[in-house]
Amino acid sequence: MPDVWARYPGAIRGEYGDSEALCEHLVALICAGTKTATCGALRDFEAEGEALPKEGDIEIVLHWDETPAAVVRMTQVVVQPFDAVTEDFALAEGEDATYAGWAASHKAYFARNGGWSADMLLVCQRFELVEVL
Repeated sequence: MPDVWARYPGAIRGEYGDSEALCEHLVALICAGTKTATCGALRDFEAEGEALPKEGDIEIVLHWDETPAAVVRMTQVVVQPFDAVTEDFALAEGEDATYAGWAASHKAYFARNGGWSADMLLVCQRFELVEVL
């Protein structure tokens, strides 16, 4: 297979989850087309000096071992407080069947990765699957 990074110059790295099990679960949801949205804490982008993604950006989704799994294209990026996330967005993340489930799992995730608050700012991204590798 030709090098995916060469085929998508300027692509950003897509790293998901904070454990191998969670990462591989999320990658599988993306590859199946079930997960079409994601969010991350704005503080993490700022702490790492990472530019915010923008509409049209190409992201190469990585397995836990950093091998490429899929390619997605950002279709929308919005920065908003945790408590402003809509049910539609939460369900588009594909991880939970209900908004309440999404809220609980994401509160736990953010709590163990630097802290959670209802007004914490999230970078909410919607994307479309371009290619499964």
